[in-house]
Amino acid sequence: MDETFGVKVMELRALMENRGKEGLTAIEQKFGDIEGLIKRLKSNATRGLDSNDDNDFAARREAFGINYIPPKPPKPFYLLMWEAAQDVTLIILMVAAIISIVLGMTVEEDKKTSWIEGAAILISICVVIFVTAGNDWSKERQFRSLQTKLDEDQKMSVIRNGESQEVFTKDIVVGDILQLGYGDILPADGIYITGNDLSIDESTLTGETDHIKKGVDKDPMLLSGTSVMEGTCKMVVTAVGPNSQAGIIVSLIEGEEEDFSEEDSETEENDDDDDGEGVTVANGNGKAKVVRPSNKKEKSVLQGKLTRLAIQIGYFGTAAAVLTIFVLVIKFCANNFIVGKLACRISSANDQGVTVYHWDHKNHDLESCQTANTNASISNHEILRFKGWEKEYVSELLEFFIIGVTVLVVAVPEGLPLAVTISLAYSVRKMMTDNNLVRHLDACETMGNATAICSDKTGTLTTNRMTVVQSFFQGKLIKNTPSNDMVEKHVREVFSNSVAINSNYASKVLPPKVAGNLPSHIGNKTECALLQFCGELGQDYEEIRKEYTEETFFKVFTFNSKRKCMATVLKTETGYRLYAKGAAEVVLGKCDYILSEDGQPTKLNPATYDRLVSEVIEAMAGEALRTICVAYRDIEDSLDWDDEDVCIKHMTCISIVGIEDPVRTEVPDAIKSCQRAGVCVRMVTGDNLITARSIARKCYILPQTHDTDEGNHILEGSAFRKLVHDDNGTFNQEKFDMVWESLRVLARSSPADKYTLVTGIINSKLSKNREVVAVTGDGTNDAPALKAADVGFAMGIAGTEVAKNASDIILTDDNFTSIVKAVMWGRNVYDSISKFLQFQLTVNVVAVMLCFIGSCAHGASPLRAVPMLWVNLIMDTFASLALATEPPTPDLLNRKPYGRTKPLISRTMLKNIVGHSFYQLTIMLVILFYGKPLFHLDLWVYESKAPTTHGTLLFNVFVFMQIFNEINSRKVHGERNVFSGIFNNYIFVAVIIGTIIVQGFIIQYGGIAFSSSGLSWKLWLVSLGIGFSELIWGQVIATIPKSVIPTGLRFGSQPVTAEEANQARMLWMRSLKRVQHQIRVANAFKQAGHERHRRLSLLAEDPRYRAALSKSNEKLGDSTHV
Repeated sequence: MDETFGVKVMELRALMENRGKEGLTAIEQKFGDIEGLIKRLKSNATRGLDSNDDNDFAARREAFGINYIPPKPPKPFYLLMWEAAQDVTLIILMVAAIISIVLGMTVEEDKKTSWIEGAAILISICVVIFVTAGNDWSKERQFRSLQTKLDEDQKMSVIRNGESQEVFTKDIVVGDILQLGYGDILPADGIYITGNDLSIDESTLTGETDHIKKGVDKDPMLLSGTSVMEGTCKMVVTAVGPNSQAGIIVSLIEGEEEDFSEEDSETEENDDDDDGEGVTVANGNGKAKVVRPSNKKEKSVLQGKLTRLAIQIGYFGTAAAVLTIFVLVIKFCANNFIVGKLACRISSANDQGVTVYHWDHKNHDLESCQTANTNASISNHEILRFKGWEKEYVSELLEFFIIGVTVLVVAVPEGLPLAVTISLAYSVRKMMTDNNLVRHLDACETMGNATAICSDKTGTLTTNRMTVVQSFFQGKLIKNTPSNDMVEKHVREVFSNSVAINSNYASKVLPPKVAGNLPSHIGNKTECALLQFCGELGQDYEEIRKEYTEETFFKVFTFNSKRKCMATVLKTETGYRLYAKGAAEVVLGKCDYILSEDGQPTKLNPATYDRLVSEVIEAMAGEALRTICVAYRDIEDSLDWDDEDVCIKHMTCISIVGIEDPVRTEVPDAIKSCQRAGVCVRMVTGDNLITARSIARKCYILPQTHDTDEGNHILEGSAFRKLVHDDNGTFNQEKFDMVWESLRVLARSSPADKYTLVTGIINSKLSKNREVVAVTGDGTNDAPALKAADVGFAMGIAGTEVAKNASDIILTDDNFTSIVKAVMWGRNVYDSISKFLQFQLTVNVVAVMLCFIGSCAHGASPLRAVPMLWVNLIMDTFASLALATEPPTPDLLNRKPYGRTKPLISRTMLKNIVGHSFYQLTIMLVILFYGKPLFHLDLWVYESKAPTTHGTLLFNVFVFMQIFNEINSRKVHGERNVFSGIFNNYIFVAVIIGTIIVQGFIIQYGGIAFSSSGLSWKLWLVSLGIGFSELIWGQVIATIPKSVIPTGLRFGSQPVTAEEANQARMLWMRSLKRVQHQIRVANAFKQAGHERHRRLSLLAEDPRYRAALSKSNEKLGDSTHV
């Protein structure tokens, strides 16, 4: 089909491999010029494609492909199950269960039932594997769904039917005419047609940090995945999807990923301490290796504390398991060998023969074991041999081993990674409804510990609905829409020409879709306000733009944070005319003239300048208005057009306008909530000092009674730089520390100032705990600050693609209140994990101690392996689901952040864990040792291998105490009302009810598999009553002050050494690995463009890249179809 267009896909691919002048030469040789290429693609540089011709779009997609790179297929469910089965403890239990089955069918006396326990263990293991794999599968689906949403939300401006349209990037086809602007990331390969002052960041391809100037006569090759750093342009799309340069490299990378050696894969899996992303590139041996960036953020607050806690729990669990097995084996040897052999020496002889006795360790008494004929000669040696190894011992020792492994399984909270995953995934989904699109999963909980927020003003604290409300024309300050008699016609015309021409042509004002509504603003909001003001002056900006198309521009100085203005030069009959607009004090400072009352230029003397600054600019700024100055200059002779300082001066001021951007009504209360929550809000804006101060007071960032700037509460960027840098311009942390604590507003700031502020606060040692900083950004130059911050928020509406790709969370409504909601959700994640830990560790302590004491006292655990696995499964999986899905409440903002060094298990939590563990263990031991006479039971749990009522009662009471303690665990800060908001979490209610129902079924019908014999209704009431007493005991514990817990007891707070991390991996391999895996999956989960960026950069450094690319093209070159 590509013959239809006169050019083949392989020709276009080969064309886009050229760079700079080589690309220009290739275009001239093959197509004559760029216009010839456009004609071969059957497109039009001015009108673009016909959006109504569906057949043409279908033909283009068939010939050149679609602009979509398919993701790597997800892992099948059976593979997820296989990975889940790699857990060390599960493997040990599987082996032990199989041995138990074999021995039960061959060695045990009751071969019909002895195999059931081993089979039940295998079934329980299968359930655990299935649940784990199901969770991973669900998690991957959620991530892919979010990835799809991110991809589908990307739009680009294209020209179709002669009009600018917004289309999804996946709908872009070869031949489309794209309009690129500041901050855009190129979605496809293309050729530059026309533009102004275009600079491209190609570091993702070449590693070159310098921005590349593009132009028809310089370098027209524009490559997918690169970023527009300055200027605008139109380009014709020449390659999309897998055929673009980015797509080719991604395909090569994915092909190499399948060539991972087993050794390299294992190295990557075991490198759990590195939570950064990995990019796969080929090495010299043809194998793959993982390359990780060096500029990684440190572990999140919660991740670091969980890692430390994992180590401590691993020590406890391993010690308990080893000690349990050791005690059981020692006691077994003492009973069966030492005591038994000594007892064998006790013999008596009479007329009937010789009687030999041995020790019955079950009844703790001597028992006759052999009567020999009096004529027989029995020596000590023969008696000792007689009492040697017996085959039944294998089964008993195996049972001891299973008990020890079970203790380890119960001690390690396998549900902790699941709780983290569920809580984060649940929060991410809910945060999407609160206008927070989370790109990095760990950013969700990190926001809960935020201590500082550095926020933009426009659109975040304000509505971003710009309106011109004041203007200065011809010596008059006008506080409403000027009438025709207030402003001369030619002044209105020159003002409208300046605004219409000297603006991004993508900015426009559209009529409201519904009568009575406000007009729609598309593009830059400040420019839209000025364009709408032109209409109010009776001028049509669209007619002006039709007369002066972008192709007629001679030179454009695009707006950037350094020059604080924008200028466009047109060639006229008498020379050139330059139009400029920008920050009022900046542009006015470059003006030598101003239009007077009669509309004619008059010399702007210093006195007039000072009066304009004080009476117009500062007066407008004092009312929180953004001040913009519009000016022009007529130039007769040619200048050095690359020197903006030479061009942008000696201008004539046309007007100064005041643009209102009202503070969002909800922002003041949101900032008060942050301050109450211990989060300091700082405003970083490009507006002047007076406007910034006014807005900050309206938002309550500055005190209402604050009349001076003493104490460095508010600074301009220039003053800030002088205060924090040495004389040679080097940043000085000590000087910075003298400024930042009191700083609340940074005005006239640059992106570099924002980066300095963020990194300086993070690196400061003034605070007891390291500050956790969040920052907002919308521009391309904000990307360094967004990356450096603990949490970077990009603006979903006003933000550039570069800013979004550098961020952790995207604010889909650009609203500060959404940041406050992110803080609340982050704290809720932290609390959810704390709730689960409080519950889970109580279960673990009681279960481990009960197994240990029972085993030491009677040689076996009172709770068998299968019931223990059931407890572990329901208390891990279901409890994590119930406690990790608690919705947040406003009360979360009534306390200070936890901080990085505060223990994960607080003293209140530790008091609850110790208190409830003591109570439960006391109840269980009373039932264990005195339950038979108390409840008039027939058999003691140790008197029969078959299920007993005593053992069933123990199991049931234990489970019901956990069920009611699960309700207690909903509160971790000492609250008394544990039922508050319980019905707001229907999942919690369902889990409690479901657990009770399943437990009842197991008790009554579990039989041998669950060591259950059923209970009478009276014993059921006993179980429920003891379980309910947990709620009463919880109120007793709540009255005990947390001061009873020594402050030195800290769990999950200290930094982790490399040696400890390695030990933790051995002690708690699965749980620790899965906790960190959540972060690694989330870090790898980025927008397709950003992921391509890093891959392109790393692969481009490989000297074999060109060879691989050429080889790929040779293979494809033999085919006439894609």
